Amino acid sequence: MNYDAIKKRFIPMSETMLYILLSLKEEKHGYGVMLHVKELTCGRIVLGAGTIYQSLGKLEADGLICPTREIERKKLYLITKIGEQILIEESKRIKEICLNLEAVL
Repeated sequence: MNYDAIKKRFIPMSETMLYILLSLKEEKHGYGVMLHVKELTCGRIVLGAGTIYQSLGKLEADGLICPTREIERKKLYLITKIGEQILIEESKRIKEICLNLEAVL
């Protein structure tokens, strides 16, 4: 899939997907991502196993993350360059929203 197609598929990005992708700036397995997202959001977002593994599968299939290794049947993942680019694009979109809100409120 080319970059424009990936961008169209993922932007705008759900908050859940954004936090999963952000968590994978460092190598983690699914449960590690679940804990990291909960920590980052002060418990506001608590991911279930179904959500995390379905999201990881989608991100991997589209090349935004890649498996790095397996430890005791736990697959570890890391964000790819394309995943980082998509995260940057989403960050720009969110910054624009914040600026527009600040101007109005």
